[in-house]
Amino acid sequence: MESKLYTFEEVVAFIKQGFVLSLAGDERVLKELPLGNWVAGTIPYFMDSDVGKFNQNLIFVNEIKTYNEDYRMCFYDENTITQIVEDSYKNGYTLLIIPPFQKVHEEYSVQAEDINGLYDNPIVGWIAGMDLSSKDTPKTYFGQTGEIFEDKAVAIHVKLPENMFAQIDIVNIFQPEVSNDEIKFYNNSFNVINCMINGKDANLAKYIEDNKIDTKLPLIADYSGASINVSIKEVNAEKGEVSFFAPVFQSKSYKFPKNLPNYIGEFDEKTKSLSADNEFSCNCILNYLYGELEGKKINNVKGPITFGEIGYQLLNQTLVVLNVEEF
Repeated sequence: MESKLYTFEEVVAFIKQGFVLSLAGDERVLKELPLGNWVAGTIPYFMDSDVGKFNQNLIFVNEIKTYNEDYRMCFYDENTITQIVEDSYKNGYTLLIIPPFQKVHEEYSVQAEDINGLYDNPIVGWIAGMDLSSKDTPKTYFGQTGEIFEDKAVAIHVKLPENMFAQIDIVNIFQPEVSNDEIKFYNNSFNVINCMINGKDANLAKYIEDNKIDTKLPLIADYSGASINVSIKEVNAEKGEVSFFAPVFQSKSYKFPKNLPNYIGEFDEKTKSLSADNEFSCNCILNYLYGELEGKKINNVKGPITFGEIGYQLLNQTLVVLNVEEF
């Protein structure tokens, strides 16, 4: 089954045929789906098989290929989310959907790096969202029971045969700028007032304002050899506070990256080698907005447009792709 947008009636037929599915769509269509082997999250933004789209009537479908029906579905709250590795298979992967800015979102975002065995098998997925012009609440769905959550994550754990393996590709269009100021934080947090800039105490909101920093640019840090973004949600000059879409960590050193003179051009260049034959992919709402991707096609990029991406940890302004291959 091709990963793309389908009508409600087509998705109902897939569910009744017993397919294992990961779904993304508006809550008004997801809540009407029958019970079955599926999980879902809300979002009305997509990179379809042709172009980027906003649609509240269609549902994006990823078929989860299973082998000898070796898979299990789970849901997690803030007290159980760190069990996700323990629940996974020795050789396989986990697809995870989390509602934003709930305790389970914060717990996974902050604690993921310390979960024992986090990198043993790929954990891939996304943060649910909603129409940015609405007052909808992002939700997740557990198709086996019909439960709808605002505060729980849903997951599919897939076991792979011994001759196969899963791997995550992370496409980040931003590059660290070595000459930029070094920023460090006093705590692991989604919200920051004071920080250290080049070793001196500073207010981050004032620093951003004084230096006329483009807040479309994320902070970027080295996470065990990978360049990982933390995107700015809001700069509140009155409170002197900066909020982020993912936590910053006390143990990391951050810098603002190089400016991007051509956002969509850089994205197009970095995705040229992507295969269309992948198990799952998702892209960030900020890439969609800042790159003006609605109505545009970018190589083989397709999937839900998300409020955060999961590639083991929570990521921002990143394209995440899961591939399953034979040894």
